[in-house]
Amino acid sequence: MRNAAQGIAMLWHGDYNNARQLLSAMDRRLGNIEAGRSLKRGQSDEQKFYSIRQARAHRSRMLSLLLVPLSVNGTPESTQISLTRAPEVGAAIAFGYEQSRGSYAGQAAVSLQELTGVLSAHQWFLNGVEVPALGKKIYPSYGTFMPTRQEYVDLVAKAPIKNAQVAFDIGTGTGVLAALLVARGVKKVIGTDIHQRAVDCANQNFAQLGISSSAHAELTNMFPDGKAPLIICNPPWLPGSAPTSLDAAIYDPGSKMLLQFLRGLPEHLTEDGEAWLIISDLAELLGLRTSQALATAINDAGLKVAGRIDAQPQHARAFDQSDLLYSARSVETTTLWRLAVQ
Repeated sequence: MRNAAQGIAMLWHGDYNNARQLLSAMDRRLGNIEAGRSLKRGQSDEQKFYSIRQARAHRSRMLSLLLVPLSVNGTPESTQISLTRAPEVGAAIAFGYEQSRGSYAGQAAVSLQELTGVLSAHQWFLNGVEVPALGKKIYPSYGTFMPTRQEYVDLVAKAPIKNAQVAFDIGTGTGVLAALLVARGVKKVIGTDIHQRAVDCANQNFAQLGISSSAHAELTNMFPDGKAPLIICNPPWLPGSAPTSLDAAIYDPGSKMLLQFLRGLPEHLTEDGEAWLIISDLAELLGLRTSQALATAINDAGLKVAGRIDAQPQHARAFDQSDLLYSARSVETTTLWRLAVQ
């Protein structure tokens, strides 16, 4: 803990399981510190939120300084952890690290915390995530947001579709919402994302689901060319910095993506088209966005609300009274806003 606090990285040479135990012990110690700092008397939910983010960033930096050695012999798939009792990691390394593609040999080191995340993500990719509304599994790539919360998916499953010819899915991620639209009868769905990993992941899921003739994803900032009678977007729900691509699925600095989506809709919706904005009110409940900000942004973009469908949270933290943000999470509402041009 002293070394990590001073920014000193530590390369572990002992048993792999002991390295995991050390990482867990550091994590517990840092978790206790995090909880103590975030429970100061009289803090508002907004102050708690920022305290939690700051503590977790510090915790992540500290844990990232425990390294394990790797040995590579020719290809990423041949990579091994150079420790006793270490698991096979070659397939996960090839899955998680784009920069590892190619042929080379030598020694390397990696953060054990990061490697544990890659191994976990690889298992999610192999096993898939069940999506009840779709009746099938989605296979998330490393760094793409997993559809483990079902409220927003269920909203898209029951919203009325007026025109099923073409739809755009902005910020498609794994492609789960695009796949759901195809399952509901939309003839052509174009998904977009600014991350190549997400585009590749969505297209792989479309192929696995057998819907590549009806859905495809492309790399672009926001909208594809042309217009559509249905445009959907599930943007990041919380304003805040997003240092990684995974954070970018949760945090939207300055609500930039949300505002860009709203402002671009009049140009990309057909005359009788409808846009579905799926977003939680957690930001408002935490004081990160005012209660009128969304309504003002919708109006300023030349849009009007044609209807809304609400869902209550079903995830575990909404019912966990020990969660530091329980007072906000327990009353959170996820809404599908049906928007039309004024």
